[in-house]
Amino acid sequence: MATTLADAQNLLSDLISHYSSFVDYLMIRIEEAEGTDILLRGDKVETLSEGISVGGHIRACYKGGWGLSSFNQLSTVRERIEEAIAAARMVGDEITLLAPIKPVQAVCSLPLTGKDPRQVPLAQKKELCDRYTELLRSVDHRITTTSVRYSDSSQRVILATSEGTLINQSWVDMEMRFAATARNGEAVQTGRETTGSRKAYEDLVNLDEQVKSAAQRAVAALSLPSVKGNTYTVVIDPILTGLFVHEAFGHLSEADMAYENPDLLEVMTIGRQFGPEELQIFDGAAPEGHRGSYFYDDEGTPATTTQLIEDGILVGRLHSRETAGKLAESPTGNARCLNYHYTPIVRMTNTWIERGNTPVADLFTGIKEGVYARNWLGGMTNGEMFTFSAGEAWMIRNGQIAEAVKDVTLSGNVFQTLADIEAIGDDFYWDESGGCGKGGQNGLPVGCGGPSLRIRNVVVGGEM
Repeated sequence: MATTLADAQNLLSDLISHYSSFVDYLMIRIEEAEGTDILLRGDKVETLSEGISVGGHIRACYKGGWGLSSFNQLSTVRERIEEAIAAARMVGDEITLLAPIKPVQAVCSLPLTGKDPRQVPLAQKKELCDRYTELLRSVDHRITTTSVRYSDSSQRVILATSEGTLINQSWVDMEMRFAATARNGEAVQTGRETTGSRKAYEDLVNLDEQVKSAAQRAVAALSLPSVKGNTYTVVIDPILTGLFVHEAFGHLSEADMAYENPDLLEVMTIGRQFGPEELQIFDGAAPEGHRGSYFYDDEGTPATTTQLIEDGILVGRLHSRETAGKLAESPTGNARCLNYHYTPIVRMTNTWIERGNTPVADLFTGIKEGVYARNWLGGMTNGEMFTFSAGEAWMIRNGQIAEAVKDVTLSGNVFQTLADIEAIGDDFYWDESGGCGKGGQNGLPVGCGGPSLRIRNVVVGGEM
């Protein structure tokens, strides 16, 4: 691997020098990746594979028009460069606006704190999945369906640009997903758990309690009453907070969403009040050790931490160099691509709501009838509207957690929901289970975090 990339690095420098005069901007990205994918559904092995891939893409920009060409063989890179340049010159008819960044030359690798999954045999990874499958089944005879998925990937990327940037960056990412479905007559309930790491294989091998909890929640929900649909004051745990800030608010902060949609750009006006003064929201790849962390994005912009909401007021958004240039703002290092088959687009990294000052127990005080929701089961967003399903939930009665209920969905408008935050807990949790999808690039690793929140006037779906 090292020899291939070293040779490629020298080649890229020569190619950039030769072709850069034909366009306003030229970037070549070469990637070597290897990984494992295992999927067990009950006794059936649906996927059991290891793979290595080498490829790259070229991005050329001329008068605001972009050309993209990808390749799997270095021997064809000259032809692909010429294709990308020809495409850019064909469509370009405006002005190339890329926010400036300082060219950088760097070699960097996200450090592992434990075992590299590439050092673990495939058979051992399969045994881990088998053990978790048996744990799911062992919880109760009413568990009828299980699934366990393991994946790891290591990527090494060389990025060279016509501006003088030359970066050699590498990382390793791991993820596991668990699901158990319980059935009792016509009643069917499912529990899920997901976890991930960019630190160590060991982070995936001691998950027995987390795995069993997915099955336990599915079994317990079989006998629970459904929540009565209504509008409630709701307390959500940090995992749901992380899901909310990522899915409902984070995507609206991605600047390509805004500059392509004038109505949204008007709504997302910098300086607008969106929440209480205590509300602080951030995104950034600079914090170390999370699944959305890196040193440089896929345009060579250094990782940053961007404050999106300060004291309840919108103060920032997430950018690629192009969106920053078009909106006359600073690049934030949020241009990411899943792999060399795709062009970088504006994506979140690690997104979080800062912890507040309210003790968690006090979040329930004064709620005559409400809902306490924890964990997540699923969800969807459509612009500024969202619907999330809680993994488990309880009624709140007279300020106390009362009976457990099932089929709890939380719906609303993200802007109104932010405004309806009544209190922010003093707890905090990082959820490393995120795999974000956008523009056909699904499963991009991200981190989410936050404290517990108390929110009024939340529409909770259930039985009427």
